[in-house]
Amino acid sequence: MKKLAIYIPSIESGGVEKNLYSISEYFLKKNIDLYIITANTNKKKFFNKKAKFICPKNKNWNKSSRLVKNFICSILTIKNLKKTNIPIFSFQSNISAIILSKILGLKIAIRLNTSLSKYMKGFLKKTFFKLVYNMSDKIIVNSNIFKKELKRTLSLDSIAILNPLNVKKIINKKKINFFLNFNGIKIISIGRLTDQKSQILILKSLKYLKRKKIKFKFFLIGKGDKLNELKKYVKNNELVNHVKFAGYKKNAYEYLGYSDLFVLSSEFEGLPNVLIEAQVHNIPIISSDCPTGPREILLNGKLGTLFKVGDYIALSKAIIDFYKNSKTFKKKANLAKKYLYRFDYNKNLYKYYNTIKTIF
Repeated sequence: MKKLAIYIPSIESGGVEKNLYSISEYFLKKNIDLYIITANTNKKKFFNKKAKFICPKNKNWNKSSRLVKNFICSILTIKNLKKTNIPIFSFQSNISAIILSKILGLKIAIRLNTSLSKYMKGFLKKTFFKLVYNMSDKIIVNSNIFKKELKRTLSLDSIAILNPLNVKKIINKKKINFFLNFNGIKIISIGRLTDQKSQILILKSLKYLKRKKIKFKFFLIGKGDKLNELKKYVKNNELVNHVKFAGYKKNAYEYLGYSDLFVLSSEFEGLPNVLIEAQVHNIPIISSDCPTGPREILLNGKLGTLFKVGDYIALSKAIIDFYKNSKTFKKKANLAKKYLYRFDYNKNLYKYYNTIKTIF
């Protein structure tokens, strides 16, 4: 039986993890003896019981920073994989994982899930990342645009595999009481409350809508370190009755079906699952044209509306356009369902398996 170690020091609650669970389950079905190297012992319940964990015995590491978790997992990797031929598939902290693989003489595949614009600034950084990434045996990215970006920025080849989408798990619906008996625009957004996701941009656009006397309600699902800042903005701009902070929701996509419009305001992404999940629910989409996923998912605006990153006025105008011409937006949403085949669950999982097979 082939063995594989997946390196992901910090297992959180986002799109990366959704893909991690799906890929792990598929690999186990293909009779791969799977090891998960992580500091998050509290996430074992999300994996098939056949998966084996290389993790610290102390549960206190669950709440540590990514940096600390990566340090712990580096030690665990050296301790458990030395004198083995077990290849590594890195989902996170790729630089550390590559260096570890070279120290241990193991093959490694890495998965890049966020646009290079997040951290690739300056000649020295580009040189460093190109040097280290080039030492990996396989590089996987989650969009075709990302593949071009990697080639253009670092002159590195990669394999693009779109996110595998299990439509059957996404079609369930949950009511949003905040929207009940409301006849204005029902807007929803899902994501961690961080600088990257830039939800403050949505709130600024809503302030603009309020001045224009447009009726709306906004339901924001997610948790993060920007919560207090966002709440303060809502209070200071008299948006309390218009905005609901829903916190973290397991299977957040189930709330999409009772919304009129989905908005993504990120400064950068990989291939955001939430946009694909909104397409499954036939929800019109307005998204920032951030690198790298939205433009690919929305086919350059054919399946949704794109606005310039950081431009809340452009976002406001797009929402007003939806208010006045919702039929045009709904046509795009209906058309989007015809292109969901790109994210076929089994097809894309097989691509992962077929790629990883080459490093055994």
